[in-house]
Amino acid sequence: MQNSDDVLAAALAAPERTPDHSTRLGGQEHGEQVQSWKLERSYATDLPEALRAFSGSASAQLELQLGGADAEPAPRLYSAWAPRSTADVVRPGQSVVHATGLSGRTLPAFRGTVRSRSAASGSDTVTVQALDGAERLRGPAQLPRPYHGLLYGRPVATTVWCVDELLRQGGIHTCPPPRAPAPADALDQPFTALYASLHGGFNASHGQPETLPDPASYSWIRDGAPHEMALMPAAARLAVSWMPRSRFAVSGKVFQAECWVNTALAKDSIVEIKLVFDRSAGAYGYYSGTFDISTGVVKIAAGTLNGAYWYFTWGFNQLASLRGTWHLGFAVDTRAGGSSVLATVKPRLTAPDGQYLAGGPATFVDASAGQPPSELQRVDLTTDMAVECLQVTDRSWPDLDSYNGNEWDLKGRWRKGAVLDTADIPLYDIPQVSGSQWDALTEIARATMSTAEFDEQGVFRWRGPDRFRSVPPRPDLTVTTRHSIAALTVSEEIDACRNYCSQPYADWTGVTSLNGQAVLDTVIREIKPNTVVEVRYTVAEDENDIGPLGIDDDAAPINGHKVRFGSTATGGTSVKGSVTVSALRDGPDYVVRFINHGTSSVWTVTKDGKPSVQIIPQVRSAQSKQRTFAWYNSTSQAYYGKQVYEAPASAWVQSRQSADTLSHAMLDAGRYPVPVLGEVDVLHDPRVQLGDTVRVVDTTGAELDTLAWVVGIRSTFQAGTAPQQTLTLRGTSYNGVPLDPGLVPDPPVDPLYGTQRTYADITAAYATLDQLTATGLTYRDLLVPAGGTS
Repeated sequence: MQNSDDVLAAALAAPERTPDHSTRLGGQEHGEQVQSWKLERSYATDLPEALRAFSGSASAQLELQLGGADAEPAPRLYSAWAPRSTADVVRPGQSVVHATGLSGRTLPAFRGTVRSRSAASGSDTVTVQALDGAERLRGPAQLPRPYHGLLYGRPVATTVWCVDELLRQGGIHTCPPPRAPAPADALDQPFTALYASLHGGFNASHGQPETLPDPASYSWIRDGAPHEMALMPAAARLAVSWMPRSRFAVSGKVFQAECWVNTALAKDSIVEIKLVFDRSAGAYGYYSGTFDISTGVVKIAAGTLNGAYWYFTWGFNQLASLRGTWHLGFAVDTRAGGSSVLATVKPRLTAPDGQYLAGGPATFVDASAGQPPSELQRVDLTTDMAVECLQVTDRSWPDLDSYNGNEWDLKGRWRKGAVLDTADIPLYDIPQVSGSQWDALTEIARATMSTAEFDEQGVFRWRGPDRFRSVPPRPDLTVTTRHSIAALTVSEEIDACRNYCSQPYADWTGVTSLNGQAVLDTVIREIKPNTVVEVRYTVAEDENDIGPLGIDDDAAPINGHKVRFGSTATGGTSVKGSVTVSALRDGPDYVVRFINHGTSSVWTVTKDGKPSVQIIPQVRSAQSKQRTFAWYNSTSQAYYGKQVYEAPASAWVQSRQSADTLSHAMLDAGRYPVPVLGEVDVLHDPRVQLGDTVRVVDTTGAELDTLAWVVGIRSTFQAGTAPQQTLTLRGTSYNGVPLDPGLVPDPPVDPLYGTQRTYADITAAYATLDQLTATGLTYRDLLVPAGGTS
């Protein structure tokens, strides 16, 4: 139920009502011109009507009929050929906000965009149809498909992570978004090298997971998450790592790493982000930021991995004393350059009370902190506490001192527009998606017994299979035939009974990731200084995503997925730490982008003068095995017979545990046919929402007093009349197990079938026709054997 005030509640309870509404088109109020409106919400699914509350997507549709204004008819103002000065207010894609209520008090009813308009010539009416936030998700659906889940045999994501990623693609966020998601042609513009929301998966919007922890060592939590969902370690020092989508060069720029944590949910006191850089000859350097909430000390270190290093520390009393959501990170300035750059570093923090804290910049002088030419290889996260939204930004704010708190916290850059549910359907391999983002969301909802919808305020809500499992202790609303119900129809159907429920699932056990056939470049490419070169290579659709090419060098040559940059077109010496290499999967293309930050051209050439780009696709060692898990209820089968529901095979269900959860949820919903209360005509109440629990009291017909879920709402209004509302309700429970008191149901087959007397039996009993006639037997009596019943 939507929240309201005492004035609206009193108006809804009063015997006399004065309806009110507000309709904004293009940000302008046009409520007085609305002749009628109709608003519908319901779940679209292929399940029987009595079960449809349990899965599917809901798109609210609003239909308005507008009249004219200032003595001008509506078609002249708002038709497709009307002047833009008036017609654009209802053009397709224009914003629509509708609110309804009573006595000057209104509540949000719809927020979306115009889908179509129709002007009837010779009339004073233009019909406008609008769709809710689902229209924002009409872009092409794409999901990152890393190979690491199969490689390690561990979940790489969940269905909720995929939902969150599809929403983000449509501009709907649940946590701070990537700072610079799109590739930048300008060499000095920011670029997101890694973005991992940690909303139910290690998969990354930008970048890929490198290592995956054991599922027993963590959980995905919503209560206490900094924004929406967080990775929660089961014990201290949970370690995860990612490969970036951009192996940017260490020297000549400012870059930063950051995350959000809840220090009140901690197994110990440390969170550390480490950026590992690939040097020549197989050596690695790093920058790390370590935050200790027990002492309030922040340490930023630089050095050689497993070798010498140097560090600076800063103390923040608030970090030790304030528990809650913290925004933690650090910046690295390597513009000093040189053969072994000594960086300037600086910590940045935002406390739970919103205070921005920045330590003073510190510049390394000890040689152990120097970083020779190298490229970003890996990002490591070690955490003792709930963590969310990890990201690394290349070419960040160029001036460390002028970087302010608003920019650090992305204020004004995003607004939360979605609410998720528990991440409980793990994925080892991300299924391929097609169509629009809304199509993909609908597919996931149907496959996982979940619901997807935008509410009246434009907020997307995703609810998993547990949504309708428990009945609330009290209803959100009570409707009675004595006050608010004008019509009520209760129906019960055998199609709503599902007492044998099976769920197929894709079993990836034993399937791993292997190197596919190498793709070798046929061209030696010159990368000129301060230029961008982008090349597309074709990969198969069934191949998983791969990261950016590794940068080869002559001192310690690498195999596999790589590129070597030579100082001359014929080979020359290998060049390290001069070229940033980025990668992007774009449908059938693997897009590689080279940016040369040096002062001289380099070439993609091997030591012996051949093209050096070598792409190694990742393929599955085998296809998953199709298995099925089923739950059934013998008591229900005894009364209703075996009623099977076989869920469609879906790539989104990838474990026996998930199949167990989903099939049991369906059995809980359908083992007995739950009544549907259809066409429940009630007094219009703008507070009612899909999924609300309503108590229905009928004292005039069925003597009914039951709880039901709202699974469909249709509201209509005609000028001069009161709004009408029709609800579709699904009972929260059935009316007990059948007892059939005093009934002995007839068997499905006539007991007399196959027992009738034959012609020979009759002639043996009655020698003549006169004897038979004298008995006065009917034809049916004649066929029944002696001692039988007719």
